[in-house]
Amino acid sequence: MNTTRYFAPEALAGFAAALFAGAGLSPDHAGTIGADLVRANLRGIDSHGVARIPMYLDRLRRGLVNARPDVRVSNVAGAVSLVDGDDAMGFIPAHLAMDEAVRLAGPSGIGLVGVRRSTHFGMGALYALQAIEAGMVSLIFTNSSPAIAMWGGRTPFLGASPMAAGVPGGRHPPFVMDMSMTVIARGKIRLAAQRGERIPEGLALDRDGVPTTDAQAAFEGVCLPFGGVKGSVLGTLMDLMAGVLTGANFGGEVKSLYFDHSEPQNVGHTFIAIRPDLFLSLTDFEARIDAFYERIKTLPRAAGTDEILLPGEPESRTEAARRRTGIPVGPEVAGELRAEAERAGVPWPEGAAEPLDALA
Repeated sequence: MNTTRYFAPEALAGFAAALFAGAGLSPDHAGTIGADLVRANLRGIDSHGVARIPMYLDRLRRGLVNARPDVRVSNVAGAVSLVDGDDAMGFIPAHLAMDEAVRLAGPSGIGLVGVRRSTHFGMGALYALQAIEAGMVSLIFTNSSPAIAMWGGRTPFLGASPMAAGVPGGRHPPFVMDMSMTVIARGKIRLAAQRGERIPEGLALDRDGVPTTDAQAAFEGVCLPFGGVKGSVLGTLMDLMAGVLTGANFGGEVKSLYFDHSEPQNVGHTFIAIRPDLFLSLTDFEARIDAFYERIKTLPRAAGTDEILLPGEPESRTEAARRRTGIPVGPEVAGELRAEAERAGVPWPEGAAEPLDALA
């Protein structure tokens, strides 16, 4: 019977890691990617979780992603470094780059790291959370394959190109922002297409530039930018900051994850880490960030609103819940993952037809 099943996070991460190790990645790299994909699922960002494994494995098998990369860091100015990703899975140079930005920010107050010759790096919040764990404020920019049109155009040119940011909290949760320049993440349209679902109006155009609610036509067509021209302008900024500035592909050159198997993507990323005690003591910063949080929570609420949430809070609560219940995996994604498991000879993880906490 086709049903959603629930998997313990550790079991699903181990399964993912085994698949990537079977594709030639080192155990460390495979483990990192497995954990990162499951972290996206835990936070409710299923479009960037284990559903992406078949596509990633396909690109590894085609030689479009380097399974054994020589990722290199070079210092180019006082607190600025460049990472050459050597066409690795984007998670690997991205984590290395954020580590380097944090290292540079220690003595300098701020660290800036560019990345080129990378690939899709998953959920942007991964790197904001990484910086928060190191006690740093962060900004993360990336470009990506064409998904949205320049304002006034009808063909894909700019990527969905998410930006992420993180600010550590004091007693309260941190601020974690992660958003693409599309009205809805393209990965969510892909999931809807897999499920045979329609999408709401106002999200996308088909290949001919006609508005569509057909998820497959939308996935193959053009995503619309959020906020109209403002989203298009921000998408342009992401391409300038992550593509033009770093030496990566830019301006429609980044190869599609799904439709272009001609050569590696050459995605660009930019990571900025900032010490929160640059202008005042850490104690004062934490007191101010707590006061900011508390003021927001006590603001008058609009009709029908039970609570005002800060960016990152819904995902954090989803993560807490899914660590108890397990991660839900629908039949469409499970079918693709089972096929990959059989191909690689990797055991399918034990799952349950009900939330795990319901079976305790």
